Amino acid sequence: MAHRNRALVEHIWLCLELDDYDCTKCAPPSGSIDEELEDAYAVTDTAHCPITTAFQNLFSALSRWEPNGDLTLDISIYSPSDSKHWFKYLTFMPDTPAGMVGSGTEQTMLSQVGDDPQHGWIAGFRHSAPTRAAINKIFHSVMEEGPFDSKQLELQWWDQLPPEELHYEPWREWGSIQRDTDRSIHHFNDNLKRLVVFENFNQQYPAIMQRILNGDDMAECHPIRNPSPSISRIMAATSLKLEHLAASFMVDARHFMDIQSSWEWPNLTSLALTSRLLALGADSTEVGAMLQKAAAAALKMPQLETMELWNGRKGLAALFQYRVFRNKQQARITWRGTWKLTMEPSTIQAWEALVNQRYPGWELGVVQEWLDENDIKSHGDAIRQLMLSSQVIRPISLQQIQIEQKALEGARTV
Repeated sequence: MAHRNRALVEHIWLCLELDDYDCTKCAPPSGSIDEELEDAYAVTDTAHCPITTAFQNLFSALSRWEPNGDLTLDISIYSPSDSKHWFKYLTFMPDTPAGMVGSGTEQTMLSQVGDDPQHGWIAGFRHSAPTRAAINKIFHSVMEEGPFDSKQLELQWWDQLPPEELHYEPWREWGSIQRDTDRSIHHFNDNLKRLVVFENFNQQYPAIMQRILNGDDMAECHPIRNPSPSISRIMAATSLKLEHLAASFMVDARHFMDIQSSWEWPNLTSLALTSRLLALGADSTEVGAMLQKAAAAALKMPQLETMELWNGRKGLAALFQYRVFRNKQQARITWRGTWKLTMEPSTIQAWEALVNQRYPGWELGVVQEWLDENDIKSHGDAIRQLMLSSQVIRPISLQQIQIEQKALEGARTV
């Protein structure tokens, strides 16, 4: 590439394609169990994809570029077989901004699935769970240990990087693995300005896991995550230097707002948090108390433009939004959800006090908007329908959630 054009590049997608493979349904095992496992979990140089050479060439070229402008490096490794057997809803596209991927991608992909009862698919929909071996083959690299020999070495590697923005999207785990994921928030880089944490989940997976484990202990496999209060408070302490924080499902806003009196967020302009309290049938007194604590916390955030407290899953979407409109000299609190929330006068007064102190003479608008619960098939649909102004998830991740949910429509949840 010509030297003068390098500063114009904003996004590089390195997509490495591995060899095809068969599954135990298409090609029964021919060797020992140990040999089969070794072959299944191996990700090495192949005829299609000299992985080591590809990375060496990429970083060798980038090392000669001057550090000008903003550059996103997007790396994907996949096999075409990943979506040919049990997991036909998997897609392999770059993580481009919302709206750049064609809107017909989802329907086109699902219309090509058709009937494949051998792998649990009938008329384009999943009718039986994949085998444990199939799950391990596809997701081993994201469920198991990474390339580092110890957690300390991994942290040292991350500390060498100077990122100002980090998007961390772990899958929800159970038991001890979930606790390891929770502990990871202690180690975010101090140089960060923008942090987005989104713990993805699927409400069908607990039911699938119960069938796969054949009655093994599932005591910690709760269908809905119950965030730890201590982790929520640690996230609050970690965020004091940030300009933007979005934390979904790993934390709960009601615990996040239990702040110490000395805490301040001098740079924070936007905050988005989930809370299990935002659900139909929740104690209205507890909801009101959380919203009043949120107003008190906002007093510690002098640059705050937007605060969004939300929740979403199948049949449920809820958003409490505080937003500043400087061009109109107005602030607004909005409730948007699948049911009507009656805000107590004390809650509205708490937010009026914030506006009066920070923007004398401004008005506080109050808006209520209703959503149809039948349109909410997953937390992905909730995010779309709630029209969050803050980015809480990468665009490609949101698209994958909705594609997966359409493929699993009708599957049992726990």
